[in-house]
Amino acid sequence: MTEKFIIGLVGAPFGVKGFLKVHPLSGEIDHLLKLKSAVISKDGKERTLQIEESAPCAPAVIMRFAGIDSPEAAKTLNGAQLIGGRDQAVPLNKGEFYIEDLKGLSVIANDKPIGNIIDIIEGGGGELAEIKLYGGEKRLVPFRKEFFSEISPEKGRVILENLWILE
Repeated sequence: MTEKFIIGLVGAPFGVKGFLKVHPLSGEIDHLLKLKSAVISKDGKERTLQIEESAPCAPAVIMRFAGIDSPEAAKTLNGAQLIGGRDQAVPLNKGEFYIEDLKGLSVIANDKPIGNIIDIIEGGGGELAEIKLYGGEKRLVPFRKEFFSEISPEKGRVILENLWILE
């Protein structure tokens, strides 16, 4: 299972004291407000920064990192990713999964593996599982119970019920 996640995206500077807007990927902000430090990833480089202040700024959070005290300094972090461990991510409810834990799961249909989930993406009507079939083709399937009767990251698989959806 994945131990690190992208839990937020660093946006534009906010104000004149070096604050930045951090947009959560989950849509929730409480877990971001509890952080005391954060791993920031930009241009393939990671570094840990202490968080001096944070406050809600719906639908995001504004944060000021140690050593970042001007809009010019803050601008250098624009576009970075906020990386967190499972303990820093939004807690899951029953039946919920982290997208990173679904990537790579084997897709089983009629008791046979047919491919792997490569991503879960947002579609206009809900989430879609992007599946790469063993023949090389990619298909998008609505990520809903009527199509996936079992979702088992612990078993490394999902069960696809309706093969016609792949046509």
